[in-house]
Amino acid sequence: MIEPQKIVPISFKINGRTVSLEVEAGETALHAIRERLHLTGAKEGCGIGECGACTILVDGKAVNGCLMLAAQLDGTSVRTVEGLAEGESLHPIQQAFLDHHAVQCGFCTPGLIMSTVALLEEHSRPDRRTIADGLSGNLCRCTGYKQIFQAVEAAAERKKENTK
Repeated sequence: MIEPQKIVPISFKINGRTVSLEVEAGETALHAIRERLHLTGAKEGCGIGECGACTILVDGKAVNGCLMLAAQLDGTSVRTVEGLAEGESLHPIQQAFLDHHAVQCGFCTPGLIMSTVALLEEHSRPDRRTIADGLSGNLCRCTGYKQIFQAVEAAAERKKENTK
């Protein structure tokens, strides 16, 4: 006989708003965000933490939503790609990805953008090696990464100009 999953009540902030959910003990953060909260930017690519398509920010750190349990979100602050734009204005990193054609099929793009947000919050002027390290958990099968690196560099430059 299969025993039912334990239900865990959680409460956390996501993109600035507080939510409360009852999740199954084994449910992933990615599943809760996509299926319960209908925020579908983060994608399940591999389900084993290798591709980065599910990257979200939890308390400012980039994490793989497919590897984190939903119950671990309790008391945290989560950001997803849906929480970046200000109304009709894209976030500067989103705009840089668009400007530098760093988007092909788009499947990996939300994860890459969220990893870039975390990277630029930690390193305001990353060199190529730092960018490579910061995006090492994200795979893209379409762009060849040249445009992605250009987008990250442009976003860093824009961020630097905006803080002057």
